[in-house]
Amino acid sequence: MLLAAALVCAVATPVAAMASGAAGAGAPRDPLAPLNRVLFGFNAKVLDPFIVRPLTQGFEAVAPGVLRKGLRNALGNLREPATAANALLQGRPTVAAKATGRFLINSTVGVVGLFDVAGKGGIIREPADFGQTLGRWGVGEGPYIYVPVIGPTTLRDGLGGLIGYAADPVSQATGGLDTDFAIARSVIRGVEARSEADALLTSVMTDATDPYATVRGAYLQNRAAAVAAARGEALDLPAFDEPPPEEVN
Repeated sequence: MLLAAALVCAVATPVAAMASGAAGAGAPRDPLAPLNRVLFGFNAKVLDPFIVRPLTQGFEAVAPGVLRKGLRNALGNLREPATAANALLQGRPTVAAKATGRFLINSTVGVVGLFDVAGKGGIIREPADFGQTLGRWGVGEGPYIYVPVIGPTTLRDGLGGLIGYAADPVSQATGGLDTDFAIARSVIRGVEARSEADALLTSVMTDATDPYATVRGAYLQNRAAAVAAARGEALDLPAFDEPPPEEVN
């Protein structure tokens, strides 16, 4: 059950990548492209339409929009301690202080995070994760990997995600990863992320010339931008609808 919750939660990864509006620049390192494409097709044609999307639609049917917005805010608030910890590891005390401030304000004035009072006050969330931390200190991204349900990742970000998930401060403070709270948190987070991206995912799958390359390019550029931000650098991202580069196997 814990593994299933973690997998559903990870649907948020490709959603966030495509929402950034980034596309691939330069040839991506994708030595597993033939296998990745098979797994991508299986996910797009079987797992998502018959399992993940129906679960999402069922949740939307029973939960009113205002409740789901509050849950999104609360779940985002619970990620702030991990953001603060990673920002410190990246040598960004200002970002860590911002995440800590957001958590304290939204957990109190914002009624356990249901309302983003800090955001309305101009303290905008700036995410940080352990895969980004590894990249900040020079760990290469490694080969691109597509995992059904989990979505796109790289060797570095996959390992970073597992470590970050296991070491999450909120999960550890509330009894560990196998509690009902931790499982429900992961499932709802993943379902909400899939719900928010439904129109975008549908557009990519129906309109993109090569949906696999589009998702891959978006993910890799999103992660490159995150690492550049951790290093205090700027990354010039190309338009989302640019033709994908040739694959490097």
